[in-house]
Amino acid sequence: HLYLVTGNGRAVRYGIGVGREGFEWKGSARIALKREWPVWTPPAAMIKRRPDLAKWRGGMPGGPDNALGARAMYLFNKRGDSGYRIHGTPEWWSIGKAMSSGCIRLLNQDVIDLYDRAEVGAKVIVR
Repeated sequence: HLYLVTGNGRAVRYGIGVGREGFEWKGSARIALKREWPVWTPPAAMIKRRPDLAKWRGGMPGGPDNALGARAMYLFNKRGDSGYRIHGTPEWWSIGKAMSSGCIRLLNQDVIDLYDRAEVGAKVIVR
C-alpha cells in the first residue's frame, strides 16, 4: 500500500503494484516533477529485455494505453533522477502484485487523486 500522510494522525491508503523480483528498491526520494498524461520512454535496459518496446524509444504519447497512465510523479534522490516513478496504469490487474520494473503503480483514478493531493518536494519513503 501507499499511504499519503495528511496530518492529524490520518492518511489516505492506496493499493499499488510494485517491482517484481530483481527490481525492488527501498529508500527515500522526493517528488521532483509531476506530469498529466505523461510521455513514456522505455529505458535502454528495458528495450534490451523487451525488444518489442523499441518502437517507443522516442517516447509513447500520453493516453489511456500509455504505460505511465493518467499521471506520473518523478522521484529524485540526492544523485538526481532515480529512474523510478509513482504513476497510473491501464493494467488494473497488476495492483496488489509485484510485477513492475521498479515503479510504484496505482489505478488511474487513484493516481489522479494522489497527484492532486501530493506536492512537488514531498518526501517519499519506500520500505
